Amino acid sequence: MSTEIVFETHSWSEDNDRGVATGWLPGRLSPRGRALAAELGQRRRDDGVAAVFVSDLRRAAETADIAFSGTQVPVLYDWRLRECDYGERNGMPAAQLHEHRDRHLDEPYPGGESWRQAVHRVGRFLDDVTLRWAGQRVLVIGHVATRWAFDHWINGVPLEDLINADFAWREGWEYRMPDPHDRPERTEPRPVSAC
Repeated sequence: MSTEIVFETHSWSEDNDRGVATGWLPGRLSPRGRALAAELGQRRRDDGVAAVFVSDLRRAAETADIAFSGTQVPVLYDWRLRECDYGERNGMPAAQLHEHRDRHLDEPYPGGESWRQAVHRVGRFLDDVTLRWAGQRVLVIGHVATRWAFDHWINGVPLEDLINADFAWREGWEYRMPDPHDRPERTEPRPVSAC
C-alpha cells in the first residue's frame, strides 16, 4: 500500500528577497510569502491530506501555521526536513554559495554538512512516515534538500543529476512512497576523506 506525499516548498522569505542562502538560519516570510502561504492553504486544506509534516525552521513553520490555521489537520514539525546546513556559510549571498555547489555533494560545507548527508537525513524521515501514515496522503513543507531527497529516494534520481539542476518552483510535487517492504535498503553516506 503506497503513501502519497505532496511536497511544497516554504513560502517566499525575506532572505529570498535579498538573495541570501538562509540554510539552517530561521528566516522569516516576506509579505509576499505570507500571501503565498495563505494560497497554499486554500489549495491543500481540502486536498485529502491526513497530516502536514514541516521543517522546524521558522520560514517553513510559519508557512504551515498560516496555511493550516484553524483546520483539524495535524501539523507535525520535524528537524530532519531542514535545508542543507551550510555551516559557516549560512546567510551568505545565494549566488556566491551555489556557484560551486557540486563541490559539496560529498564534502561538507565548513562547519555544516554535505548535500548527500542532508539527503540521507531526509531519507530517515521517509523511513518513518510510512510507519504511521501508510496508505494515506500527507503534505510535506520543506526546502531544496527535502525535495532532492524525495526525487532521489522515491524516484531514483542520482544526486549527481540534481546537484547542478536549477530548482524551478511550482505549486507542489507529488510522490508515491512504496510499501516499506518493496523499497531498497538505504545506505549511509560515503565517508569523506580529509584533505
